[in-house]
Amino acid sequence: MNKELFKHTITTQIPIAWIAGVRLQSWEENKVSTRIKYDFLNQNPFKSIFWAVQGMAAEFSSGLMANAKIAKTGENISMLVLGMQSKFLKKAVGKIIFTCEDGENIDKAIKEAISTKEGVLINVKSVGIDEEGDVVSEFQFTWTFKLREKK
Repeated sequence: MNKELFKHTITTQIPIAWIAGVRLQSWEENKVSTRIKYDFLNQNPFKSIFWAVQGMAAEFSSGLMANAKIAKTGENISMLVLGMQSKFLKKAVGKIIFTCEDGENIDKAIKEAISTKEGVLINVKSVGIDEEGDVVSEFQFTWTFKLREKK
């Protein structure tokens, strides 16, 4: 189901990410990886992957995992990115894999949002690694989760 969820979300809700080459690499309970590969449609003038495309791949690694965890609760919970910080450590060429391993912390934040009925902030990290094993970029997203009132 996770691959289908990814493809449905990316093609129907954020098609620019699909066009730019964002793809699902792997999906585990608490760890999701996405990938991008340098090509004509995602390049910048410096012959590397445009920073915003890296950001899309990084955000998907955390956001889709959070969305799936919310769906499992059966609750109506909103989620939104409130902030993002990034570091670019190496030129992004070739295939880059972005991995978020913060699933357990996402679970805790969602449970807290349900129990307190208050908005909960969480910082999650996604790291992009190239084919040589070097860190290319790091993204930190501040997500908020809030239980919506039942109507």
